Amino acid sequence: MRVLVTGGAGFIGSHYVRQLLGGAYPAFAEAEVTVLDKLTYAGTRTNLEPVADNPRLTFVEGDICDPELVRKLMSGQDVVVHFAAESHVDRSILGAADFVLTNVLGTQTLLQGALEANVGRFVHVSTDEVYGSIESGSWTEEHILEPNSPYSASKASSDLLARSYFRTHGLPVCVTRCSNNYGPYQFPEKVIPLFVTNLIDGKTVPLYGDGLNIRDWLHVDDHCRGIQLVAEGGRAGEIYNIGGGTELTNKELTGLLLEATGKDWGSVTPVTDRKGHDRRYSVDITKISTELGYAPRVPFTEGLAQTVKWYRDNRTWWEALKQRAELAKG
Repeated sequence: MRVLVTGGAGFIGSHYVRQLLGGAYPAFAEAEVTVLDKLTYAGTRTNLEPVADNPRLTFVEGDICDPELVRKLMSGQDVVVHFAAESHVDRSILGAADFVLTNVLGTQTLLQGALEANVGRFVHVSTDEVYGSIESGSWTEEHILEPNSPYSASKASSDLLARSYFRTHGLPVCVTRCSNNYGPYQFPEKVIPLFVTNLIDGKTVPLYGDGLNIRDWLHVDDHCRGIQLVAEGGRAGEIYNIGGGTELTNKELTGLLLEATGKDWGSVTPVTDRKGHDRRYSVDITKISTELGYAPRVPFTEGLAQTVKWYRDNRTWWEALKQRAELAKG
């Protein structure tokens, strides 16, 4: 079996690759893995160092928007797992062009390449943010798309392209939509690693608005296991929500991170709320649970403690990245 993983040097993609090559997914135990990654600011080959010497791994630095490269890499692939994306909402507000280019045109380029190569399964990794904001209850996969940021709009567009390639061409595509991920190797612009690393260094952390925006937290290991279940047994043309089952306000999450790092609320700086800030996300995971047997396994308290410890123990990894992205201010 041959598997092409786009964005495999990023946070979630690299976790999937490390798990796959480490034997966590028996159905893909002998798979040959090709990682395609552009190595933008959020991707680094150090994320793949634990498996870098594995003879079944091939790394290709390149752009998913390059049709010739994509066509070449797609040849002979059995499965494509598409993680590659611009994903930071704040950056999309400052400038949306890169998000449209990578998330929309890049996805279309991959879909076309997979179609021409007759790939057997294409898993498109998306986000719960395409649904918008929900006051109560949880979104099912049939909910309309109401994205509110340039980032989520670009991901919704890519979801629709994936659907169209199934409906029009019969390409066996599945779409997954996850809630907020956390865990080791997450780029330190996202809230948990940014707050943890700032607090470790005695810096302040920014809390948007009233801090009452609610997110559902999903450990990256549970997310990747859900993706693998879809890769193995998902029905072509279907969408699967993947959630973690732990809803917290940003203020509650901040309190937990302060406690974990031995700091107090004096380390928190209230800042003006993000433009178009969605109030609450919540996905219904009945479908993937019923059809594929998914359930989150990592308790949030345990997962958060392990994550904080990982950042404490891996300063050399995140310090260089924060300096490179000018994220060390606080």
